[in-house]
Amino acid sequence: MSTGMSGGPGAPGVPAAGVVAAAGQGAAVDAAGAAAAHGAPAGEVLVSVRDLVKYYPIYGGLLRRKVGDVKAVDGVSFDVRRGEVYGLVGESGCGKSTLGKTLIRLLEPTAGRATIGGEDIFAKKGDDLRRLRRRMQIIFQDPVGSLNPRMPVSDIIGEGLIAQADRENRWGDRKVRDKRVEDYLEAVGLRRDYTRRYPHEFSGGQRQRIGIARALVLDPEFVVCDEPVSALDVSIQSQILNLLLDLRRAFGLTYLFIAHNLSVVQYLSDRVGVMYLGKLVEESDVAELYSRPRHPYTIALLSAVPEPDPRIRKKRLVLKGDVPSPAAPPPGCRFHTRCWLRERLGNPASCETQEPPLLDIGAGHRVACHFVDQVSDALVSEVVGRPVGPAPAAGPATTSAPSAPA
Repeated sequence: MSTGMSGGPGAPGVPAAGVVAAAGQGAAVDAAGAAAAHGAPAGEVLVSVRDLVKYYPIYGGLLRRKVGDVKAVDGVSFDVRRGEVYGLVGESGCGKSTLGKTLIRLLEPTAGRATIGGEDIFAKKGDDLRRLRRRMQIIFQDPVGSLNPRMPVSDIIGEGLIAQADRENRWGDRKVRDKRVEDYLEAVGLRRDYTRRYPHEFSGGQRQRIGIARALVLDPEFVVCDEPVSALDVSIQSQILNLLLDLRRAFGLTYLFIAHNLSVVQYLSDRVGVMYLGKLVEESDVAELYSRPRHPYTIALLSAVPEPDPRIRKKRLVLKGDVPSPAAPPPGCRFHTRCWLRERLGNPASCETQEPPLLDIGAGHRVACHFVDQVSDALVSEVVGRPVGPAPAAGPATTSAPSAPA
């Protein structure tokens, strides 16, 4: 793959025109190739998170004293391998976005440890933190609210280059910076002469492409994709998803992909983690998780995925009650107040008194459930009417994309 280089030493190359395939082709992506783009072996852990905690204090009374905490993320541990897409799913309010923003230091952690390439993310300060930010970036959910309406595209994308400018990369030079901005606009499927336009002149899909270019212009290794397609029209979502896959291959990127749409996560991810009320309750390779889910919450989530074949009937496993407040989570297993398996087993007391550890049940499949040994393929089929995992996705569950970037 030939590439056109821009910038000085330390300023990574940008694919020349036509290198990044047009969105909508859905080409298969090799994680090993993505890792090789950064000169690292496939399977190497890039991001490691251990016991990550993020609490938001609650203040009350006339003197505004602290009266409690919202436990948004509470003791989460996982690894993201270089070159892979790690999907993170769960209901609204379970802590997915908070985890992603805390991981890249947009929010300060309450406790825990996280590393990227062996560097302690939470220990960095000042110039060390500024340099580390070049290695990790974020694509925000809202393509409108994340762009400054008073700034042209060249300044929106180039803002990070100014902050990271030094004598080697020469990003402080307007000509060098504008050239790099134009290269990355072209890489995400937009015209080079869009640099002087303002956000209101673009469609929602084009705005999200600008947000993607802003995230990639510093050549990060790790990108948090915080529900990057949920605010877009269905007809545009497939374009953005396939663009992310193409960029992953071209730039050797590693994604933490946060989403609600389970079909999208299945299409895009290599491994998937399921969160509930600030905790990671299940983690596995995508094929294993969708064909053999073992946590009662994961089974309920997958039962809600629409089946495209009208001849196939399956039951919807509707959970009872509401999600408990993260300010006052239930003791023991946080899912026990809504757990259909606990009810089926006669409401054992251990679910209320003991927090289940996240244990490996084989082949890297980790589950946090006291009674995971009671969950079998036969039980899953009985509860939801058929195996919950849909057939392997040939593409995202969206309509076909038009040829022109949106």
